Amino acid sequence: MSVFFTDANNGYAVGSAGTILKTIDGGTTWSIYSSGHINQLNSVFFTDSNNGFAAGTGSTGDLILKTNDAGNSWSTVYSDSEPGLESIFFPDNNTGYAVGIWGSVIKTTDGGSTWITLPGLSAYLLYSVYFTDPNTGYVVSDNGDILKTTNGGTSWNPQSSGTNEPLYSICFTDANHGYIASWGILLKTINAGTTWSVDTNGLGRYILDPFILISFTDSNTGYITARDGTIFKTINAGSTWTLLSTINGDVESLYFQSASTGFAVGGYGDIYQTINAGSSWTQLSKGTIGYPLYSVYFPDASNGFAVGLNGIVFKTVNGGADWIQMGNMPSGYDELFSVFFIDANRGFIAGSFGTILRTVNNGVTWTLIPSGTNRSLNSVVFTDDNTGYIVGGDGSRSGVILKTTDAGLTWTSKTYTYELESVCFPDPNTGYTVGIDPLNSFYGVILKTTDGGTTWNKLSYEAPEELYSVFFTDDNTGYAVGSNGTGLKTTDGGTTWTNLSIATMRDLNSIFFPTANKGYIVDQGGEIIKTNNGGISWTFDSSGTWNTLYSVFFTDSTTGYVVGAGGTILKTGNGGETFVEELRGITNIFTLWPNPASTTITITGPTTSREEITVSFYDLKGEQVMNEIFRNQNKIEMNVSSLPKGAYLVKIRSKEAMEVKKLVVD
Repeated sequence: MSVFFTDANNGYAVGSAGTILKTIDGGTTWSIYSSGHINQLNSVFFTDSNNGFAAGTGSTGDLILKTNDAGNSWSTVYSDSEPGLESIFFPDNNTGYAVGIWGSVIKTTDGGSTWITLPGLSAYLLYSVYFTDPNTGYVVSDNGDILKTTNGGTSWNPQSSGTNEPLYSICFTDANHGYIASWGILLKTINAGTTWSVDTNGLGRYILDPFILISFTDSNTGYITARDGTIFKTINAGSTWTLLSTINGDVESLYFQSASTGFAVGGYGDIYQTINAGSSWTQLSKGTIGYPLYSVYFPDASNGFAVGLNGIVFKTVNGGADWIQMGNMPSGYDELFSVFFIDANRGFIAGSFGTILRTVNNGVTWTLIPSGTNRSLNSVVFTDDNTGYIVGGDGSRSGVILKTTDAGLTWTSKTYTYELESVCFPDPNTGYTVGIDPLNSFYGVILKTTDGGTTWNKLSYEAPEELYSVFFTDDNTGYAVGSNGTGLKTTDGGTTWTNLSIATMRDLNSIFFPTANKGYIVDQGGEIIKTNNGGISWTFDSSGTWNTLYSVFFTDSTTGYVVGAGGTILKTGNGGETFVEELRGITNIFTLWPNPASTTITITGPTTSREEITVSFYDLKGEQVMNEIFRNQNKIEMNVSSLPKGAYLVKIRSKEAMEVKKLVVD
């Protein structure tokens, strides 16, 4: 959501899920630091090389974090019950302001150690704040209002913008000259905000997304950025604007550390850099790990696939230790909702706009198969080498069930008045599909076939909520889960259903039983819910993430995988007692050597001499085999000679950062 550099090498980016990134090499590599908060950070600002602030939304509302050691550690210096802060700015090292939703205005006069709440501007959603000196400042709002203070925020006076459009960003090049980015237009003042004029020379009103940020590197050179990646540049103080090379992705923030070098951030973790004053942009981070993953499937213990938004397909060949994004995928689709493999080589993916993808070589290449429908296809399953089913719908009283009898080369379809989310076959003839009945107050619906999909009949049971996932452990025993904590069980092949006692109101997205009694549910709050007695009772396992979890799959009674939002991939090797996050694109916060090792390893990090470090070893089944805590050590040494030879995941966690490394013990 925001990016800031303190010099040519050191920069910071903040965003959703409490993300804080730091670079010390001019953006070439980025390290992940822990903010300790799970909500969104919207703005970052540094007053010098060591002291910086991040503002956003915490667990209770307004949140401001501070660092005094160049981002290595962050502490909360302000929190409140207001719904969140959007922008933070310091006109000098001691005086700072933050603004946000419901007109929140927060001020510090002691370098951010303490903050006071100024008289609120409750009628406004304040997007941006800028001060030309400690007392004179401006805020802009969602309804075209500009407010100015000359007494350090004690009182604010409205100024006329001439528009009712949202005003997203404000900046000044000196006390008199200021600019505001709005929807397709630019506002400019040359008299400290007494009057504002609309300036569209070279901009026009032809872009679909708003101008969300404006930034100047000197009094004449500035950039205005639209959320869709459109960037314009001026070299004459806004008299004219020239369209630059457009960034192919969403942009939320732009920052120039020098006249030629700038960074843009946004999207799903996207980071772009220019070294020629915006003439061209290089993508430093594609952000693929940030896309939601909707489905995971393993045809065997080693080979697995995860699919999701933006046509993302990840593959592992070593039981989840490494995940590689598959390239050269067919084009023409956006979201991939379900993946299923008949065997190690033959697999299918179903997705939006009627997408069916087929592979016969373990995912090396995929072929787009005609489906005969443009509805979203949400779930795919095969009952034998040749016979398969896909269900879907588009949310507007129109669902579909597809069937193939030739190993997926051709598909026949039948339409229904239900949006169908999940399909399961306990035997080749008997199948169930669940979803939503838009004609009946969007209640849940369950359909059943007993003739291999020739006919599907709606069961008489009427689920109280939408149903998202169905799983049968045998011909008679099955489960379905859905919105608002809905969980159902049948022991008579769907004739009757009973409610499961699950202590949550969150949406339950996926259910899987590796054995008759042991089952798992994943939900929208990052919870993994487990039963060991066929659903009589349920316990909540810690997943280690707050991201929405969409799919759960087990390869045996103890080894399981979960995928979800933010590119989350989790693995357990002990039946869900612990889940280890499978990280992609790992950054080098800590160093570990030698690797491979036979006796002793050494670990160093950015602040190991001043804090507690926990080092945990996991084997590739996800079982913890070693755990040690170190304090006040410049260098950590560990003896690994007692570990059996093989590969391990080493999780190194400090107060400020966490990293997972691979280690081979030989």
